[in-house]
Amino acid sequence: MEYKKIKNLNMEAPKDKRTKAYKSWKANYDKQSKGLGDTIAKITKATGIDKAVKFLAGEDCGCSERQEVLNKTFKYKRPKCLLENEYEYLTNWFSVPRNNVHPIQQKDLIKIYNRVFSKKQEITSCSSCIRNIVDDLNALYKTYGN
Repeated sequence: MEYKKIKNLNMEAPKDKRTKAYKSWKANYDKQSKGLGDTIAKITKATGIDKAVKFLAGEDCGCSERQEVLNKTFKYKRPKCLLENEYEYLTNWFSVPRNNVHPIQQKDLIKIYNRVFSKKQEITSCSSCIRNIVDDLNALYKTYGN
């Protein structure tokens, strides 16, 4: 499978997973905050607040549990990479200006959208909902280099 570069995530996955470059890429990719809990943990670590809390409250202060709850409650929108067939479909889709989406096209777009954004969107007659899905997919598609 060919990997494309995603500019907003600063990532380009090396093709061979056995290489040092892939391991370095994976480590950097995993360091990205998954939600608000990770961001707060990074801030408290950088400012030294985490050490003060552990000194005052003890080693088991409940920080990691709160971090997980915050991560689950306030997830960051971190899309998965497009598969090659999805990328080709979107290339064809966005190459033609469109004013409407037919039900079969909507089904295909929602299938890609749900997988990439980890959503559970269903087929709808709401035009603004479809527009938002198409806009999100378009923004993701544009981040891929040619």
